[in-house]
Amino acid sequence: MTLRRPDRSAKRGVEGPLLTSAKTGPSASLGTTGTPLSLGIDIGGTFTDLVIHDPRDGRAVIWKESTTPDDPARGAIEGTRRVLAKAGAKPEQVGRVVHATTLFTNALIERKGARTGLLTTAGFRDVLEIGRERKYELYDLFIEMPKPLVPRPWRREAVERLAADGSVEKPIDVDAALREVAELVEQGVESLAICFLHAYANPAHEQAIGAAIAERYQNLSISLSSDVAPEIREYLRASTTVANAYIRPLAEVYLERLEQALRAEGIPGGLFLMLSNGGLTHVSEAKRVPVQLLESGPAAGALAGAWFGRNARLERVLAFDMGGTTAKLALVDDGEPLVAYGFEAAREKRFLRGSGLPMQIATVELIEIGAGGGSIAHRSDLGTLNVGPESSGAQPGPACYGRGGTNATVTDADLALGYLNADFFLGGAMKIDRAATAEALGTLAADLEVEPSRAAFGVHDVVNENMAGAARVAIAERGRVPSEYALLATGGAGPVHAWHVARKLGVKRVVCPPGAGAGSTIGMLMAPARVDRVASFTAALSGADMQEAERIFAALEKESLDVLRLTGADVEARTIRRLADMRYIGQGSEITVAMPSPLGEAGIRVEFEKAYKALFARTPPGASIQFVALRLSVTAPMPGTGGKLELPRHASADAEKGMRPVFFPDQNKTVQTRVWDRYALQPGVKIDGPAVFEEDESTFIVGPGATARLLADGSILAEANQ
Repeated sequence: MTLRRPDRSAKRGVEGPLLTSAKTGPSASLGTTGTPLSLGIDIGGTFTDLVIHDPRDGRAVIWKESTTPDDPARGAIEGTRRVLAKAGAKPEQVGRVVHATTLFTNALIERKGARTGLLTTAGFRDVLEIGRERKYELYDLFIEMPKPLVPRPWRREAVERLAADGSVEKPIDVDAALREVAELVEQGVESLAICFLHAYANPAHEQAIGAAIAERYQNLSISLSSDVAPEIREYLRASTTVANAYIRPLAEVYLERLEQALRAEGIPGGLFLMLSNGGLTHVSEAKRVPVQLLESGPAAGALAGAWFGRNARLERVLAFDMGGTTAKLALVDDGEPLVAYGFEAAREKRFLRGSGLPMQIATVELIEIGAGGGSIAHRSDLGTLNVGPESSGAQPGPACYGRGGTNATVTDADLALGYLNADFFLGGAMKIDRAATAEALGTLAADLEVEPSRAAFGVHDVVNENMAGAARVAIAERGRVPSEYALLATGGAGPVHAWHVARKLGVKRVVCPPGAGAGSTIGMLMAPARVDRVASFTAALSGADMQEAERIFAALEKESLDVLRLTGADVEARTIRRLADMRYIGQGSEITVAMPSPLGEAGIRVEFEKAYKALFARTPPGASIQFVALRLSVTAPMPGTGGKLELPRHASADAEKGMRPVFFPDQNKTVQTRVWDRYALQPGVKIDGPAVFEEDESTFIVGPGATARLLADGSILAEANQ
């Protein structure tokens, strides 16, 4: 059931451009053969990354534009103009636009969503505050739990009741519910979440009241829990549905404005959105359930790690994406990132599980492992050095940007240590203020009572240790050891920090792909269309009705294919994964298990026990197994994804740009280090560390005692010799 609100954004245009953050260089025109081009736009906290890709031959052009926080679409459109100009392409040549944004996540964090109401079963209006009755810090007497997105006066009750099996215990009183909604509308509520008890088992009551409300209040945005998160557990389902309602009006207006702006630029291609699950969807589905987009940007970074890892023939990869605001890590096993079916948004304490708003959506399994380039360093109350979580963002940015920032950031520290070239920041397009960096680090050093050089390395090392520590935990939870993995770095700051993070982890191989500074955007352009669906199925494995399970899977597949066809994906080449949430009877949590084909009790038991042992090493003797829910994941290749990436090169025997002093902690001193023009390197070339590899969007640091070589796809593989 789809309930939409009318377009309110038709008269709202896109404002003028901001100053560019990348240089225009000579580039062969793309799309000259008539092949539709693909445009990727990833709006981050500091920069908006854009990539134009020609799927015929793989040629691509990258642009970085400063993000415009007041109106993110403005920076995206200005960047689109500039990347097209750099590529020598015309707007009408763009066949599709793929987009990811942090806008909706930020709306949750900053509490800047719509005025939202909740209609729920009588007796359950306080479920958002009761939550799971757990403290994320047991001994904190002043603990602050996440504040509900809906204040109590806007949480109303409906007379209705369903049993756990979906049978009706008390019919819904539609007229009484409409009176409650009328009061909410009078008080200014713009969006409504409807979450009735056990609606996952029977959506009839939600659908009935939803249709009645939509008919009477056509400007009210409506989200039904049976559409958004049809799963057990009232708090998780309510939290997810409320979050969807909270950001849905924002998503509708923003995406409509962006579509209009792209059409005004003369771009005929459709707009597709990156989902948290690592796939793409069409814009109407994104407007319907925008909660699925909360982790879209980081998911794209994991996809890039998986894609480049496969090209480098690496089976296990730690996809490390560090941008201007945050850093994320994803484990990639056998060429695919791990997918989870829930995460937390808007945490009160950034790294503490349980301190955020739980979301029941499919998402690439990501670990937030540290700060970004713009994270601010400061002296703590205990006199120690802290880095983040506060960020300087795009405005004013790090002190070295010369835009009024006065605090020392990670980027300032990297510049002072010699990792970055002030004369070649973003390819030389962005002028760097060395004096501002020196002043900011001097102030920090005075607060810490150390030398400025020590303060600079302290900032760099604290960030690296935080990231390495989180990575160790994530890898150990999967029963792995770090040495089994290669670290693949993307993001503007990822290649700068990757080598030192790898050394802390004991990882010997580090990969820096071409265009690493825009890695997430490249990952989006290579992503398939994807749909994840779930349905309740509560039954003991022994004696379960497998025919009923087959009917549920068939219905989920039909629904998924209807969505996929609207993306233009090649549904004939689709891949379908049947999964089930299962547990031992009496347990309070489930694991997700791949289902055998055909469905059979013996085969399912084998798959469940194998998955259970992989996580917990043993199975309880004599315990009975049960189903909780059935899941379906369908992916299909998108037209124009292409099979390769070719960035501009000018291979030359003279690729060395010069020397500069760079600090390496292994030797605890500054070393005169060769600097290489990455675009001039020839495939197969080997270079001994220490070395610095520069390209427009990022810089790759390789330490002493390493050998780096350029792979056929343009990636640099650095391996420690000891």
